[in-house]
Amino acid sequence: MDFCISFCMIVILSPVYLIITVTIKWQMGSPVLFKQQRPGLNGRPFVLNKFRTMTDEVNRRGEILPDKKRLTPLGALLRKLSLDELPQFLNVLKGDMSLVGPRPLLMEYLPLYTKEQFTRHHVKPGITGWAQVNGRNAISWEEKFEHDIWYVQNQSLLLDCKILLLTIVKVMKREGISAQDEVTAIKFQGSKEVM
Repeated sequence: MDFCISFCMIVILSPVYLIITVTIKWQMGSPVLFKQQRPGLNGRPFVLNKFRTMTDEVNRRGEILPDKKRLTPLGALLRKLSLDELPQFLNVLKGDMSLVGPRPLLMEYLPLYTKEQFTRHHVKPGITGWAQVNGRNAISWEEKFEHDIWYVQNQSLLLDCKILLLTIVKVMKREGISAQDEVTAIKFQGSKEVM
């Protein structure tokens, strides 16, 4: 199902991919895609693909500027419509991700998880997930992980279909895109109990 739906989505949305690619290239230059190593199934790293939404601007000392200053108007629009996530259908085709599962976070978070939180990696990461349809970036890290763990323990085809339908509603309503006063989500600092 993951492969078939992803392949169909890429074919159907190919004009959208082309328009976004040309617009990013025109406004921000290369690269068009943002690629970053993320932990996948059992914490194994893979390269996540997203459409680029920020510049690579640095300050006088050569340090990268905060996300708020690097996010372009085009990037903000892509994020608002969740169009920056479209290249992840390629990750699903490759088998690195699933349509539904816990979102792939940063590699640097792996040592910060509790044993229970790490169970989110017992399934493939997803383009969308239970945490995304229950608050996305507007909820706390602990709440996100609780939703992720619940999903791992209750995973089923019926639940996946429900999450996919709820995702369409959330995207249409543009809910939970970012944490309060943040471009996306605040950085995870770890919970009290670590692995």
